[in-house]
Amino acid sequence: MSDYIEVIAIVEGKTEQVFVESVLAPYLAHKKIYMSATQVSKPGEKGGDVRFVRVQRDLGIHLKQRADTYVTTLIDYYGTKEWPGLDTLGQNLTPAQISEHLNQATQDEVNTLFAEQRAAERFIPFVVLHEFEALLFSDSNILASELNIEEQKVLDVIEACGEPESINNSPQTAPSKRLDNWSPYGKFAKTTAGIAIAQRIGISTMREQCPLFNDWIGNFEALVEEQA
Repeated sequence: MSDYIEVIAIVEGKTEQVFVESVLAPYLAHKKIYMSATQVSKPGEKGGDVRFVRVQRDLGIHLKQRADTYVTTLIDYYGTKEWPGLDTLGQNLTPAQISEHLNQATQDEVNTLFAEQRAAERFIPFVVLHEFEALLFSDSNILASELNIEEQKVLDVIEACGEPESINNSPQTAPSKRLDNWSPYGKFAKTTAGIAIAQRIGISTMREQCPLFNDWIGNFEALVEEQA
């Protein structure tokens, strides 16, 4: 048995793909976790309004290709209109409770759809509460310096929300909207500036500040330990 694992991450868009390939994958490789990323695909559609029916298609493709790989998702809950567990999601839940509910519902659905492919063993769902930009709030000093704003502005947001993964998800206060407001260009360039900031912050700091993100990575670390 090998002492490493291979993981295919089905991600929402280009930014998430670049984040996985250029920031997350190198970090994981040192832990014998080899992750590659592919965007949710359907002819004529890329990114945005990610519905489970689109992701389901890709999950099936990758679970069936090889029996020794793991498959995961990096999909943004905010803005998703159709996904397992959304219709049974309670009110006033904490980020951890929302995450647990949606991830479990996703796992149950995929287990049923792809039982022959051992989805219960090989699929690890991760429905991100907010968008990729939330991770950039893991280091207020770096984020503020890159945007050329006062660090206190970032600290005020984190203090009000509790942690990066809890930053409000309304159309006006979502992480991306806050960054747009702070950007001197009126629109935050997440695929360029966002990735550069993520590289400066580093995965270790993101894990320290974002428990749900940390738990997701911990799943892969546990799988490597099981195979050692």
